[in-house]
Amino acid sequence: MRKIIIIGGSRGIGNSLLTTLVENHKIINISRVQPSLSHVNLTHYTCDILIDELPDIKEVDSIIYCPGSINLKPISRLKLDDFRNDFEINVIGAVKTIQKYLPILKKGNKPSVVLFSTVATKLGMPYHASVAAAKSAVEGLVKSLGAELAPTIRINAIAPTVTNTDLASKLLRNEKMIDMITERHPLKKFLDPKEVADMAEFLLSPKASSISGQVFKMDCGIVSFKI
Repeated sequence: MRKIIIIGGSRGIGNSLLTTLVENHKIINISRVQPSLSHVNLTHYTCDILIDELPDIKEVDSIIYCPGSINLKPISRLKLDDFRNDFEINVIGAVKTIQKYLPILKKGNKPSVVLFSTVATKLGMPYHASVAAAKSAVEGLVKSLGAELAPTIRINAIAPTVTNTDLASKLLRNEKMIDMITERHPLKKFLDPKEVADMAEFLLSPKASSISGQVFKMDCGIVSFKI
């Protein structure tokens, strides 16, 4: 039974990951809010990743860093603090987590890390300047650390398109917007959090033992196809 740290497992994709993994793995969730799920395999620490000291943990095999942001504004309305805040939550929080747990992760059983990017790093979209800049840094981190930590630790990222979570609720707030977003994607759908959780589970598993330094687009075709 693997020991997995999930940062941000109380909501959204993180919560779907927690629910998916907790039956067969020991899960340590670190987030500001306690998950509603209770399970014998789940340990929770209440912590604000950007402010608080991370808890000391004795053993870990994998880390999943889930916190993110959707801060969509035209460049004329974005403040420098918007860029700083998006960078803090998407990049600095991930770096803080990896640095804290790297010594024990190196001792883990086939250790691995999964981070999250966005399709907006590959597809230019209006109003995404801040989040695209921050997530592009995440992708750079994956490439650099994938090389630096090989062959001991694998690190990959998932770059999802719109996913049906609280974070994306403003984009899916009515039927008209849901229909518009659905039609924009060549596969005529957007993502369910469980789909993203399944991809993360694969990347953590022995089935992905030859994969590191990669960013996987879960884009429902919006980046890959022009139809």
